[in-house]
Order: sequence, then structure tokens, then C-alpha cells
Amino acid sequence: MTTGQAKAGGKRQPARWSQHVTETSDAMDLVPGVFERDDPRSIARSLKRSAEHSSRRKAEPYRSAMSMLTFYINRAGRHLDAQRRQVLERAKDELRKLYGRPPRRH
Repeated sequence: MTTGQAKAGGKRQPARWSQHVTETSDAMDLVPGVFERDDPRSIARSLKRSAEHSSRRKAEPYRSAMSMLTFYINRAGRHLDAQRRQVLERAKDELRKLYGRPPRRH
């Protein structure tokens, strides 16, 4: 089923469910354009700062920051070019470092 098609029962899904989630969820507030930055460490630092200062998050700061980054990567899906995906995956590694978490196993 694609976005906007009717679900069983005749209800339609919102055309922009991910935008709705971003705007209305208890997710943290982000600096505009943070995911367009070219420096993975800068992305990670900004996410860490946002997570630690947000009053809208429910989880601990690390989990909130990592969830936002993963949500963005997943939302972009196949429209995310390889270079941008690589920068964002490196930002995950930087976020782990900033929070003293073990590196991801490759």
C-alpha cells in the first residue's frame, strides 16, 4: 500500500505521515537543517545538545538522539544518496562516542 491509499475500513492514511510524526510527537526539537550538514561530528553534537535540552522527549537523551537520526535515515529511504547515508551513519558512530557507548560492530 502506498501513502494516501485507503486502508481496510475505508480510512485514508495521511499523505505525509512522517511530517505529522515529526511535528506532533514527543520527539525532541531539532536545529533546522541539522541532517544536511556535511560533518558527522557536527550532526552528532547538535543532536546531543537538542536531546539534552528538550522537554519533549520521553526517553533518555542518547536514545532520543539516536532515534531521531535513525528515523530520518529510514524516512529518506532509497531517496538518500550513498554519500549522504554514509555521513549520517558516521554521525551515529560519533553520537555513540559522545555518549561513551561502545562502537557498532561491522
